[in-house]
Parts: sequence; structure tokens; C-alpha cells
Amino acid sequence: MIQRLAIVGVGLLGGSVAKAVRSGELAREIVGVGRDEARLGAALGDGTLDRVTTDLNVGVKDADFVLLALPVLAIEALLPRVWRAAPDGATVTDVGSTKGAIARVADRLAAGRALAFVGSHPMAGSERSGYGVARADLFRAATVVVTPTDRTEPRAVKAVAGFWEALGARVSTLDPETHDQAVAAISHLPHLVAYALVDGATRVGPIALALAARGFKDTTRIAASDPDVWSEIFLANRAPLAASLDVFRRALGELEDAVVRGSAEELRGALARIKAAREALE
Repeated sequence: MIQRLAIVGVGLLGGSVAKAVRSGELAREIVGVGRDEARLGAALGDGTLDRVTTDLNVGVKDADFVLLALPVLAIEALLPRVWRAAPDGATVTDVGSTKGAIARVADRLAAGRALAFVGSHPMAGSERSGYGVARADLFRAATVVVTPTDRTEPRAVKAVAGFWEALGARVSTLDPETHDQAVAAISHLPHLVAYALVDGATRVGPIALALAARGFKDTTRIAASDPDVWSEIFLANRAPLAASLDVFRRALGELEDAVVRGSAEELRGALARIKAAREALE
């Protein structure tokens, strides 16, 4: 059992981790760390957190497990401070959507002082944000990718994988670079395309969105996600995202060519192939 779990950032993901840990009685004490103590009040008031603080040093002091549930650039910026404040023997992980830059920061820090860090990316969430939409079952049956490097302590990989498994998740392991390439294609690109679809329909004219029904709304649901969070993700993972955009443009261009040429057989064949690939995901 974790003696003291420090969660830095108690929003949707951090709050859901806290709720799941509390529900499963996986930690003796859960400490929430944030910039605004008043915004931490709901999680303290409902008993999810035992203690809250706006002081990072105080929050992670004596914690044997630290979770950084912040936007990716904030994780990069705060990791050195966590490294200095956390006690020897602590395990540290995060929930960032990109991993390469965070892993490089952690590897540089590992040269100076032993602290067990391994990146995590839970493939779960919502277009909504904040503790108000956190829930204890968010990670149940979800995939969480852990991203060790050559410098990661084996005990950290075991501890972090075990942590997510205790929350009901399925754990996969990838190196940070492969992870970033994969999520660019299946997460970051779809979000960018969803934003573009809404923007494109808006440019057609007001009547287009007025007629939008379930298909369009389901397809573009993720375009309601937090612009601050997603602009950071797009920029933090811009090289893999650019590569995925290039592949997407080619795929879209091939469909466009078939439509423009009026080639029913070619178009039907492409759509059938794509349909089969999508059905294989079920």
C-alpha cells in the first residue's frame, strides 16, 4: 500500500486517480497539490483528499508516490522541482499525452540524484475538464501506456504498472518516441481534424451547423476539448503530428481523387477497406 500519494493537479485525470485510489483503499493518505487552494476544496470536502496545499515542496515531501497530472509543458517545467523536493526512494509518474521531452528531462535529472521516474499516459479522458467530471471508474478497462527509457529503474516500471493495474487499467509498454508517434496518429491528429471539421462547416455558412445532427456531433465531440490543453499537446508533439498530418493528407487526397473522377468502383473499394479496418477495432 502507498503510504502517502501526492497528486499534483487535481482535475479530471488527477481527480479520477484520487477517487479510484480512495475507493480501492490503495493509499493511507492522499495529498492534493494545486495553484488555488479554493479549487481543491471540492476534493477535500467530499473526502477524496486528506490534505491540500499550494506549496509543491510541502505537497511532495515524504510522499512515496507522486503523480503529476498537469499539462505536458507544466510537467516538464515542474519535474526538476519535484526531483529536488521528493524523498529518496519515491516513485514519480505523470499523465502527459506526450512523452519524449518529459523523458529527456527525467533522464538528465537521473544523472544527478536517484529518483524512480517512469512516464505514463492513460488513454482515457473526456472533452470536459476539471474535478467536477472526475470519476473513480475512468481507468477501468482503459489502456495506460508506460514509457521507460534505458535509464529507468526497473522497480519504477513495476511500481507504476502495478499502480495503474490496481486502478483497473490494462498496461502497455512503449519507448517514449514510439509512443509519441503512435498517439500523434490515433489521438492528436483526430483532435486536430475534429477542430478543422467544425471550422470547415462554420465557413460553409450558419445553416450547415444548424442542420448538424448526431453523426456530425459524434464525429466532432472532441473539438469541444480545452484549447489551452490541446494547443500545448499539438506543439509539444509537433514533429510526429506533422508526419501524421502528411499521411492523412495523402489518404484524404486519394479519396478526393476518386470522388472527383466519379470512380464508383475505386471509391467503393477504398471505403470497404477502411470500413473493415474500423470494424476490427470493436
